[in-house]
Amino acid sequence: MSTTTTPPKDKLVGDLKAIIADAEELLKLTAGQTGEKLGDVRGRMGEHLAAAKERISEAEAAIIDSGKKAARATDDYVHEHPWQSLGVAAGVAFLLGLLAGRR
Repeated sequence: MSTTTTPPKDKLVGDLKAIIADAEELLKLTAGQTGEKLGDVRGRMGEHLAAAKERISEAEAAIIDSGKKAARATDDYVHEHPWQSLGVAAGVAFLLGLLAGRR
């Protein structure tokens, strides 16, 4: 029984990218429409989309960077303290086994 789940931050970034893509498509579809109000709304929407794209790119880069830093720190710790790491892993596995056996 293997299930893969995406972290909440990754899902949020994906959802925001989908919203931006839908909004861009809406802007393209309404390009032929005229009217002062519609033009004003389209202009503001375009500005907000550009800003949102930039923020999402920055957030995505920060998420990736923090994940890499955490992985590097874990790898360094395991290499510096192999026996302690093995003991912690064995303890966690033992506790998980106890919890799983109670079901």
